[in-house]
Amino acid sequence: MAGGRGAALAAVGPASANLDFPKGFVWGCATASYQIEGAVAEDGRGPTIWDVFSHTPGRVANGDTGDVACDSYHRYPQDIALLKQLGVGAYRLSIAWSRIFPDGRGKANSKGIDYYNRLIDALLAAGITPYVTMFHWDLPAALPGGWQSRDTALAFADYAGFMAGKLSDRVQQFMTVNELRCFTDLSYQDGKHAPGLQLGPAAVNQVRHHGVLAHGLGVQAIRASARAGTQIGIADNTNFYVPVIETPDHIEAAKQAVREENAMFLTAVMEGRYTDGYLTREAGNAPKVASGDMAAIGSPLDFVALNIYAPNYVKASAAAPGYVVLPHLDSSPRMASPWLYVGPEVAYWGVRTVSELWQPKTLYISENGCSADDPVVDGRVDDADRIMYLRNYLTEFHRATQEGFPLKGYFLWSLMDNFEWADGYTKRFGIHHVDFDTLVRTPKLSAAWYREMIRRNALV
Repeated sequence: MAGGRGAALAAVGPASANLDFPKGFVWGCATASYQIEGAVAEDGRGPTIWDVFSHTPGRVANGDTGDVACDSYHRYPQDIALLKQLGVGAYRLSIAWSRIFPDGRGKANSKGIDYYNRLIDALLAAGITPYVTMFHWDLPAALPGGWQSRDTALAFADYAGFMAGKLSDRVQQFMTVNELRCFTDLSYQDGKHAPGLQLGPAAVNQVRHHGVLAHGLGVQAIRASARAGTQIGIADNTNFYVPVIETPDHIEAAKQAVREENAMFLTAVMEGRYTDGYLTREAGNAPKVASGDMAAIGSPLDFVALNIYAPNYVKASAAAPGYVVLPHLDSSPRMASPWLYVGPEVAYWGVRTVSELWQPKTLYISENGCSADDPVVDGRVDDADRIMYLRNYLTEFHRATQEGFPLKGYFLWSLMDNFEWADGYTKRFGIHHVDFDTLVRTPKLSAAWYREMIRRNALV
């Protein structure tokens, strides 16, 4: 029977072995300004809420700060060389708002503009397309009230429009804000991120509203200021829900959960309204919405970018709201970060659910990656566990492309180890190791794996 089994495997193998991604698929890496740049007091940059937070005792692991980070502000030519060695076609970066407007608004800082001009020009010279995120959490500390103030949303729109006007001759893809849930809920409800507040439900809902309003007004401002043909989207860490069994009832439950559990974030952005369920649940705590707000929030997008990491699992229920979210158990597999549960199928279901709910023209994965222990042995980091994670998630993204969903590109988080917010430098997400004493960058085994994947434009 051995011969028969081998023949059967041979027959199955080639028929099911289409491992290619679509022609022209965009491969990239992602970083964020506060996490890599350093140089926090150079060339006119103003302080941010993360500067204040990280210098507050007890807020960040080991008292770490982003004062130096990876020193990419000075070492960006090295980092572009890493990108070029990988063979990526694109790089997702964020602009430090307070380098442009040190006080959040007012007179622009020419040295800050000059820095991003140099960075963009160097990327283009290396054949790498920049994808620019306007806000990745490093809010100028001088803005009164932070995201509790509606005025911050207006200031963001002014800044975003200004920078789009400066860069859109060379940058064609802009993302407004990164991860609505993180810079609202983690920062103003849970208190784990800057500015570290724990507000009540009504105040948190108002912060959320100001976050999505900033996005919407930002879309309008970029559209008004940028050159024709500029593509505008958002990068969001939507809470995704995987049907615990792939049957019609559980699939429908997962879709309902994505829409309702993200009612205050991506659902509002894609539909230009808050769901009835959200408004009913929040009742007197619902946000105050001014005339025209929802139209701005629902401004049409050219693409939607998704940050996909950990899954949530749901099953169908006969009781309202039609689904039950299942808890993560202690036995659930996870990476080095306690929150980073491993569930590769969330990659497929994230793309599919957003596509079916809202029919975006184009989808990108703006972040996907994982933390790992990354010991350095004989000068090497053989991070086979990260390769396992990436291979499995990219298999599921590949499934989404094979089924015709409009996924056009993937940005691995992250190009290099960096300042991981409240975890400081204790969690490493990079495919390049950074020695935070010497700032030397060293490719990990995962960098070689990703380079081969890009070379083939296919699963490895």
